[in-house]
Amino acid sequence: MDTKLKKDSKPNIDYSKRIITIPNILSFFRLLLIPIIAWLYIKKQDYYMTVIVLGLSGLTDVVDGIIARKFNMISDFGKAFDPIADKLTQIIVLFCLVSRFDFMIIPLILLIIKELFAGITGLLTIKKTHQVHSAVWHGKATTVCLYILMTVHIIWYTIPAHISNILILLCTVMMLLSATLYGIKNIKLICAAISNDT
Repeated sequence: MDTKLKKDSKPNIDYSKRIITIPNILSFFRLLLIPIIAWLYIKKQDYYMTVIVLGLSGLTDVVDGIIARKFNMISDFGKAFDPIADKLTQIIVLFCLVSRFDFMIIPLILLIIKELFAGITGLLTIKKTHQVHSAVWHGKATTVCLYILMTVHIIWYTIPAHISNILILLCTVMMLLSATLYGIKNIKLICAAISNDT
């Protein structure tokens, strides 16, 4: 009985407004890995170590999400900062891959445009709704596609052009779908908030 009361009386910590949390520290760690990934790929041309460090970056992304949900450490700062760390990693890796695969410029440019559009509409959404929204399924699916695309091209640096182009095309289609769905979602939220204000 006493044990149950103690358990129930345990304070619930609100992490929503905090900046220094374990998930956010892991996101910052991913930022620190970006120059290492670029150095390994371009300068050292150590493709296997590049994949290992990129894999470590992806692992911290998974771990920080698990910790955030399991220990209720989801913060507004983390919702915004975590995707920034992810997208910067993806942009730099794609930029590195352009040096070997010309058509990699397509997902690179598309990713930059997509994130600028998502960022602008996302900021407008936050301003109108006063809420920071988490990533949705198609955003996560796009991230998986990008990591598969990048990993395959880093390890298989002699990949035949036709296979490379097919993978790039599939990833590009997923990115376009995600950009469209994000745009529709954010515009609907903005319009709903404007109608509520009036």
